[in-house]
Amino acid sequence: MRDRVVQAATKIVIEPIFEADFKECSHGFRPRRGATGALETIRLQGGRGHRYVVDADIKSYFDTIDQGNLMELVKRRISDRKVLKLLRKWLKAGVMEEGAVRETDLGSPQGGVISPLLANIYLDALDGIWERKCQDLGILVRYCDDFVVLCRTRARADEALRRLGIIMERLRLKLHPEKTRIVELTLGKGGFDFLGCRIRAGRSAFKGRTYVYRWPSQKAMKRVRKRIRDLTDRRRRAGMKDIRDVIADLNPVLRGWGNYFRTGNASLRFQKIDQYVHRRLTALMAKRGGDRRKPFRVRQWPHERFVKDHGLYRLLGTIRYPGAANAS
Repeated sequence: MRDRVVQAATKIVIEPIFEADFKECSHGFRPRRGATGALETIRLQGGRGHRYVVDADIKSYFDTIDQGNLMELVKRRISDRKVLKLLRKWLKAGVMEEGAVRETDLGSPQGGVISPLLANIYLDALDGIWERKCQDLGILVRYCDDFVVLCRTRARADEALRRLGIIMERLRLKLHPEKTRIVELTLGKGGFDFLGCRIRAGRSAFKGRTYVYRWPSQKAMKRVRKRIRDLTDRRRRAGMKDIRDVIADLNPVLRGWGNYFRTGNASLRFQKIDQYVHRRLTALMAKRGGDRRKPFRVRQWPHERFVKDHGLYRLLGTIRYPGAANAS
């Protein structure tokens, strides 16, 4: 705990120094920036003709950061020896393997408060090289170690991928050969997943124009369903007396998940999760038993009743678009 407090204090002091240099393309783990900004950039630029996307994945990024290179980058902006000594100590703390600590010259502190900042410092080199030498190929959008490059042509995307490989070698990193690929944001193509969202092109039923849409990915849907299933498990809720206790546990999960995805085209997925929650709650109440003279009837418990009478958080209707859609 003490170490985390010191890391947090150090981060507060040094973060503004590096923030002054971080590039516009970087969105992750930065003050007043986040995933929505990255996703909106993809939507807007995809709608403006950047239809070829290099979907990049760095192989084991946090485990392979070169600590020597990282400290050299830090020293460009930080000269205080005590701070440098602290950072070096955290980097050299090692990793836990089978109950034993193994020292390593690679990687950043696992789960450390300061790890995201150090990760951004390291990849700011990528941002800088791209801004100076490769911007004509495409637009870089990065969220910590997750990033894409949006290009106007397939040829530019191929060259962007080649350049990324060279930059990664310079940083002593590797692109994952199986997960890094070029995808198209055009009609009939499957799109790609980024920051928990499925992103693909589609035709508007109202205007007949092509837009870039996003909604919760299959993985995100499975994850929230599992969380709901765990919270409504009959064995966990054995002896339940009031369904409002279950709803009190569900609401923070639904609200947090919904707040993350509500800036996209998630209405249909929100409706599906609302329906899933309703099925789980009614099944839980039906199995609870009760007065045999007055058996439980599902039709007497529509979703609306849980919402109005028992305070269940409803996802449908919470969509908030951050800006007007841009079509090509």
